[in-house]
Amino acid sequence: GWNKSLIPVVLKLLKPPITNQENICTLLCFLAGAQPKCKSGPVDLVFLIDSSRSVRPHEFETMRKFMIDILNELDIGPDTTRVGVVQYSSQVRSEFSLKTHSKMDAIVKNINEIIPLAQGTMTGLAIKYVMNVAFTEAEGDRPKVPNVAVIVTDGRPQDRVAEVAAEARDKGIEIFAVGVARADMTSLRAMASPPFEDHVFLVESFDLIHQFGLQFQDKLCAIDLLIDYCSFGNHSCDHECVSVLGGFNCRCNQGYRLLANGKTCQDMDMCKTVAHGCEHQCVSTPGSYYCICPEGQLLQDDGKSCGTCKSANIDLVLLIDGSKSVRPQNFELVKKFVNQVVDSLDVSAHGTRVGLVQYSSRVRTEFPLNMYHTADEIKAAVMKVDYMEKGTMTGLALKHMLENSFSEAEGARPASRNIPRIGLVFTDGRSQDDITEYAKKAKEAGITMYAVGVGKAVEDELREIASDPVEKHFYYTTDFSAISTIAENLKLNVCPAESQGEIEVKDPCACESLVEFQQATMSSLEQLTQKHIL
Repeated sequence: GWNKSLIPVVLKLLKPPITNQENICTLLCFLAGAQPKCKSGPVDLVFLIDSSRSVRPHEFETMRKFMIDILNELDIGPDTTRVGVVQYSSQVRSEFSLKTHSKMDAIVKNINEIIPLAQGTMTGLAIKYVMNVAFTEAEGDRPKVPNVAVIVTDGRPQDRVAEVAAEARDKGIEIFAVGVARADMTSLRAMASPPFEDHVFLVESFDLIHQFGLQFQDKLCAIDLLIDYCSFGNHSCDHECVSVLGGFNCRCNQGYRLLANGKTCQDMDMCKTVAHGCEHQCVSTPGSYYCICPEGQLLQDDGKSCGTCKSANIDLVLLIDGSKSVRPQNFELVKKFVNQVVDSLDVSAHGTRVGLVQYSSRVRTEFPLNMYHTADEIKAAVMKVDYMEKGTMTGLALKHMLENSFSEAEGARPASRNIPRIGLVFTDGRSQDDITEYAKKAKEAGITMYAVGVGKAVEDELREIASDPVEKHFYYTTDFSAISTIAENLKLNVCPAESQGEIEVKDPCACESLVEFQQATMSSLEQLTQKHIL
């Protein structure tokens, strides 16, 4: 039952007579019908597995077996191959990190305990997590050890992957992209490291995924993995050389970008190289720049000039109630309400940013502030949101908004840029947890809070959530069919000095304005007359 290709290997071991102990062990392994563990150099390996709802239960089981089969051929240990597993759908969840397990049996047990998330396909968000979290020292990543990420997906990403994957590769992460069944080849190539023939694999079904497993084992078991190519001293990298499987990559320091030759780093201080036009101050970022204004002023729509108030630049996070009392048909109306709000905003990377969070018995970020930069993208993502249909943990949602949604990691602009932060809570019932602490903390953190209630929503809770004056930040209707009217009348304030809501500018010549002026004048004259008499 042997593979014929193994015969020359066995014969070679038999001539001359076997005296080497390692050769004897190898031969015994072959005679026992098993190959020995591959003796690779140290590798930090992270599997990034797609658990979107399109991956059927039996397909997910095949994915488990695929990972275990590969790991069975590797030399697992704290000083050899370290392994982490991250699953993703609409959110990202680390199942275990590079430092969690040092024994194969523990890894297998953990892989078999993974529960699929069964939501969307946010591959870009997952790559960003692997780059910024999974491959860090805190998670068990080792310096000067090759970082390898294996992405297994069955569909087209619902977010952008090209930019974040390029950033990950620039940081020295070697990416293998494995597409199954419905996967998109263009997206796979956008994620993977070059050359694509070695890093991109597309198989027709999960049943054939083992084909990639065999090729990938060969990659990790290759003898040149033991070689530190950077140590040769002839890599010609401007800044930093990073050893990867079969070679090396050059990496640039913060503030520089790698040129097309793969070795030269260029200064990214764009403020010094372009006519930025910033009225106050230009701040460089890798490959770009932005303008900032002095304290007390806001960056205007042109992204360059400063002013005391404006009508576009805000960071808006909407918290929508996905409890079972809402009901599926009404949840569709809630999504239309969100899109009505989006239509009233000037959405762009430098203008208004929008994030969406759904909550029930738990909290789920549907998309963060930095995910989409056009109204059409946001509205399309909103309509794809799945109804959670459980409890009503409004306090937990407020905590999540404060600690996560308005963090710079999720796209909130730095506080120094003075961009107003606005939170809007939409609910249809009484919260099942306490809202007092985080409703207060949100407002103390400078977030202007709006509360929109429908049906059985409790007015006292809505008022506690809303910013002062409550009357301008609190809306209520008895029927879901009327929430579109609220969206039409909702005015989101964007002047930080006026966190009481947008000021209405009336026509001074209108009849109502003339009557108000007359009444105010008569009142003032009466007060002056009384004062004079006294």
